[in-house]
Amino acid sequence: MSVVTVQLGQCGNQVGQQLLHSLLCDAQDGQRKELCTASRERFFHQDTHGELVARAVLIDMEPKVINQSISRAARSGMWRYGETSHFSQKQGSGNNWANGFCVHGPAHREVVEDLVRREVERCDRLSGLLAMMSVAGGTGSGVGTYVTQCLRDVYPKSFILNHLTWPYGTGEVIVQNYNSVLTLAHLYQLSDAILVHENDTVHQICSQLLNIKHISFADVNSVIAHQLGSVLQPALTADSQGAYSRNPLGELVSALCCHPEFKLLSVSSIPQVPLASMAYSSFSWPSLLKHLRQMLISNTKMEEGIDWQVRPPAAAERSRSLTSFNTSLANVLILRGKDVYSAETAGFEDPALYSSWLSPQEAFSVWKSPVPFNKYEKSATLVSNSQALLRPLDSMVGGAWNMFASRAYIHQYTKFGISEEDFLDSFSSLEQVISSYKELR
Repeated sequence: MSVVTVQLGQCGNQVGQQLLHSLLCDAQDGQRKELCTASRERFFHQDTHGELVARAVLIDMEPKVINQSISRAARSGMWRYGETSHFSQKQGSGNNWANGFCVHGPAHREVVEDLVRREVERCDRLSGLLAMMSVAGGTGSGVGTYVTQCLRDVYPKSFILNHLTWPYGTGEVIVQNYNSVLTLAHLYQLSDAILVHENDTVHQICSQLLNIKHISFADVNSVIAHQLGSVLQPALTADSQGAYSRNPLGELVSALCCHPEFKLLSVSSIPQVPLASMAYSSFSWPSLLKHLRQMLISNTKMEEGIDWQVRPPAAAERSRSLTSFNTSLANVLILRGKDVYSAETAGFEDPALYSSWLSPQEAFSVWKSPVPFNKYEKSATLVSNSQALLRPLDSMVGGAWNMFASRAYIHQYTKFGISEEDFLDSFSSLEQVISSYKELR
């Protein structure tokens, strides 16, 4: 089944291009024929000349980044974007969610829906739509939210997964908290699942694990693409009967998002080492999974700096909050590489890791592939619906509320049609999400 990627704004287009390139490079890297075929069919189609063309739509209110993404794909000589699968204007959204959502989005609705429809019609079977965007700026967040709303209207029964890049806590845009609150509150009503990468965390991975001295956005995007690719590249599930061509978005949503109040997903991958060190590195499944389990329960996104003192609560302690322990609602563990079927995953089936209202059999899924991913002989990725994003979400909502209380920059939003009541509704919606996750026991 195929996935149509919708790349929105500067960040969405840059990460989307890197993701598609990583997936194709991995699938062609001496892999098994079945995986290569399934991966290509999932993310690409062949034109009349046999060239691979991405199942993707590129949207931005400025042409520069779209042109760069199209050029990079074409220069690879491996794949390209469709000649008419992109849309841009000459003026951006000015880092204003309201400008993107209320002005640019509605003005270009028909052309965007037509671009997506053409890609969907090329799919024999549609798995769903992957919308990629940042929450900090105006186009990715505002236009991205509006486009997601349109997709939900046009494809009411299709799975929609939104991939969000969370801005640096130190601030990329002065109104990023406003944009983030409005984006998340709206997407919670529209999307089936919201998968988040935090720039601060990815920056740490680049610095501490990959030893990159001068970190660029390309480095950050590469890490995000690696982690996301390890989730989306075809794998074998418990009921897939040895076939790779399954429904990736549907399976991810059904395994992780069993309740509409809990849609926030985080990703952790292990190992992550510099390319130059890979030939000299050796990993075992027991060690990888021991570290990944502790990363989960201590809410650590890297194998470096894990707090080994955090332990799952005993049954008598479940009624009280343990601030250091990260309670999970559901987890999907994806294992790839050598001897994958010998990997013991019982540690992730421990009932103490999960909310009491789901059994471990319902809360935990494992996908496997004997094919290595991205040159790692063995690798493990965990997609988690847990309390992992509580702290950044709480901080973002708190920062936005402090600005709103003093009415800072509100006029920049109201002049495009967003009222103070819209802000209050968004705050109320996210406070409910925060409360629900805090109460996971």
